Amino acid sequence: MLEIKPERTIPPTPTNGTGTPTGLSIGEASRRTGVSVHTLRYYERVGLVITSIDRTPGGRRRYRQPDLDWIILCTKLRATGMPIRNIQRYAELASAGHGNEEHRLALMEAHRAEVTARIDELQLNLKLIDHKIHVYRERLAAGDAESLWMPTIEGGVG
Repeated sequence: MLEIKPERTIPPTPTNGTGTPTGLSIGEASRRTGVSVHTLRYYERVGLVITSIDRTPGGRRRYRQPDLDWIILCTKLRATGMPIRNIQRYAELASAGHGNEEHRLALMEAHRAEVTARIDELQLNLKLIDHKIHVYRERLAAGDAESLWMPTIEGGVG
């Protein structure tokens, strides 16, 4: 997993000589992270982004690589089912810096256990699907597929 360590010093955002940050626009950040512009703004608004996003003198966002790394982490956590409130808590802990690593670890371990349980459930469901595929292939190969489309006397469904 990616993690930004807030205790490290992030160098100032490079400028183009006129004081305008040269980081990525929100559109480019969206393309690089696979997150919509709307979602990037939402992540900032609800406190999921732990860095302060630079802005041009005109107020346009400029994203740096640490910002993108953090956003990608948030999207991976969401994709694995972590609730926004838990990601917010993780972001709070991470932005607070050194001293709460055990709390961050506990949060990640709890989430890992939930993901593992869902994977186990999916594996069981996949076995049932594989069984149905096997039955269909056998019945089709034997030329006896007509009963697969009707409920059986035992109450099963083809």
